[in-house]
Amino acid sequence: MKKVFVSGCFDMLHSGHVAFLESAAQYGDLYVGIGSDQTILELKNRNTIFKENERKYIIENLKFVKKCFINSGNSKLDFLKELDELNPDIFVVNQDGHSLDKANLCEEKNIQYIVLERIPKENLAARSTTDLLKISGIPYRIDLAGGWLDQPYVSKHCPGPVLTISILPTHEFNLRSGMSSSTRNKAKEIWNNNLPNDNPEQLAKLLFCFDNPPGTTEVSGSQDALGIVMPGLNYLYYDKNYWPTNIINIRNQSILDWLEDKIQLIPLSPRESNYNVLENTDITIEKAKNLSEAAERCWKSILEKDVKNFGFYLKKSFEAQISMFPNMVDEHIMEKINNLSTDVLGYKISGAGGGGYLIVISDSYIENAIKIKIRN
Repeated sequence: MKKVFVSGCFDMLHSGHVAFLESAAQYGDLYVGIGSDQTILELKNRNTIFKENERKYIIENLKFVKKCFINSGNSKLDFLKELDELNPDIFVVNQDGHSLDKANLCEEKNIQYIVLERIPKENLAARSTTDLLKISGIPYRIDLAGGWLDQPYVSKHCPGPVLTISILPTHEFNLRSGMSSSTRNKAKEIWNNNLPNDNPEQLAKLLFCFDNPPGTTEVSGSQDALGIVMPGLNYLYYDKNYWPTNIINIRNQSILDWLEDKIQLIPLSPRESNYNVLENTDITIEKAKNLSEAAERCWKSILEKDVKNFGFYLKKSFEAQISMFPNMVDEHIMEKINNLSTDVLGYKISGAGGGGYLIVISDSYIENAIKIKIRN
């Protein structure tokens, strides 16, 4: 059998990847080189959704793959060392992966170079990672700092901002996790699986009204609807009202990439069905002011890409929250917090707490944590 080599990212493995690899395997024994997490970050300016070892595991267990390995280089031709060691007979690419550099390299090394068309498997839709990131469904919301200020019974003591990010559903995130899953379900009722291409703030107002029909006793904060619908990073300033008086929307890719690199989610148990965060509340002017000031400083730290202050003030915002709403945490959550790695610079609970996820800030990967992809 001839040796066939392919190389690529293979992040968010989908049917288009599988069809390509299956087609390549028709030419001989198939060897697959995948880009490392660091190489993909440098080339695509984004973190991988699946880590390199997970991608390797998935690909090497496809029945038509002979062997899979992680390329050791750090450029668009990150496979040069592996190519020389393997000495393949054939190098296969798809049309998106074709380049003159690859063609010239194969000519120089006397390797047959084959470019395949992107043809979906029979009865399946054509797939690409780029398309999946565009159509992957209704986003989730993460509130970073200032949460609860979108409730008038808090902001009447001191106005201030709530910071949110809209993230793609790259994971099957837990229900009752504080990431606006209930508001997200309402969005699905209105729009099925895709947000309309319309004014985001107007869409958020529609969703907020649908989520809180007349007679609602406990109104969901508007940061839920805004955080889902508004792309990127959002600064939502609340002053004694359910709707913010000022909205700043940041879609600067450099800032969003920086946030993706620093934010990780550590899964907790979902909130209990009888969970009531509003018991034992103690809302005062001083505590609301602490929350507002921490959120403002957190915002400034993000814009300045100051990770130490980002982590510090995110934690301060969380401490201000639980001083007013102690039911946000329990002994199991506090045990998880107390056992966090020293690499964690700051943390908070997703949403109203009681379970869901620990949002942690770190310069390094935290074991068993989930990376996010911000929708832009």
